[in-house]
Amino acid sequence: MPSRVTSPVISPMILPVFSLAVFFTGATEFMLSPMLQPLATAFKTTPDKAAWLVSGYALAYALAAPVLGWLSDRVSRHNVLVASLLFLAFDGVALTFAPNLETAIGLRIFGGIASAALVPTIFALVAEILPSSDLPSNDRLSNKQASAMGVVMLGMTAGIATGPVFAGILTEVFNWRIPFLLNAAGCLLLCFLSRKLILTLKNIPPRSPKTRFHAEKTKSRALTFHWLYREKVILPLIAKGFWNGTAVSAFILAGEVLRQHYDLATGAVGVSVSAFGIGLGLGNLSVTVVKRLPVRDESLLLSAVIVLLVACSAFMLLPLSIAFSLCCLMLWGCTLGFAAPVSTSILANRARQNKGQILAISESLNNLVILVLLPIATMQLVRHGVIITMVILGSGLMTGIVLMMKDISVTPSPFWKK
Repeated sequence: MPSRVTSPVISPMILPVFSLAVFFTGATEFMLSPMLQPLATAFKTTPDKAAWLVSGYALAYALAAPVLGWLSDRVSRHNVLVASLLFLAFDGVALTFAPNLETAIGLRIFGGIASAALVPTIFALVAEILPSSDLPSNDRLSNKQASAMGVVMLGMTAGIATGPVFAGILTEVFNWRIPFLLNAAGCLLLCFLSRKLILTLKNIPPRSPKTRFHAEKTKSRALTFHWLYREKVILPLIAKGFWNGTAVSAFILAGEVLRQHYDLATGAVGVSVSAFGIGLGLGNLSVTVVKRLPVRDESLLLSAVIVLLVACSAFMLLPLSIAFSLCCLMLWGCTLGFAAPVSTSILANRARQNKGQILAISESLNNLVILVLLPIATMQLVRHGVIITMVILGSGLMTGIVLMMKDISVTPSPFWKK
């Protein structure tokens, strides 16, 4: 008689701690949106040069994510989790003592490496706690894993939504150092909580020898690069890098655009850009509902990115009123919040046994686009205004759209689900 698969008994604190960890990662990256001008003033430079605080973080994340994701498969994930939180806390404190912009950028690079270790490790731990790949597709535990991933992803969304708000308000009321110090304190607290969490994770019973053998075979195959010759993987992978990286770069500039359009103070900018985070959360929540439509995921994704381009263009080029701009910002966030998990699902399904490797490279491509695009767009915004900036950002989004259309053209049944 076959044995029944039962859910492992885990601490109810595990998912909240994981969610808070990625919350601080999201806040660390996106809270600079309303802070570019204050940071430029503090380091006696210009906003376009201060934007390298974001680009340095993105560069480190892009280069380190595949390596650290591979490494976390071969060392203790629990130790990587604690160490990355500790390094993020140290980075936040050290940055407040940076004597110049160059030192601050170096510290942001260090923080990007820590984040690149933290995020894939957390999602790998969720997959190990609830290993849906070892179960039938209709198994109850498989559904639990999807729900757990959603809980953790909402932490990242919350960080993106609230990070700019609190950063803008705290910078205006106190100074630019306070958001970094509070972020560091949160990471340090989670570091201590994680030590207790590790004990509960180590008590989870190991999987069966058969399952473990299958996982080791899969892990071994994940180190190959056969997927480089598969157009169905390469096209959506590169497309996501362009449209996702461009959308994030544009959002980081959204605070300065609002400042130029409406002459807002730093605190008001921080509150205003939270509309993007609210939209992002709504987009995350809409995935389950929208995917019930009899339309293929690829077609839904293409439609969402086209709407994203329209919303971003309207925000940049049509300052009709603050209410109109905030609605565009929310729609922009909503479409990105929907498109990101759908594209991740498409990549995971096409990657087969190379899921971890390809998803890590996807994150790297996103950050590489941010690294290249953000300094150029910021410089154009400072020197030439919004129109030239939108031409550059629009080119990145259009490249992603063209690649997605090419992908749909080489796949069967391009619109409706079978």
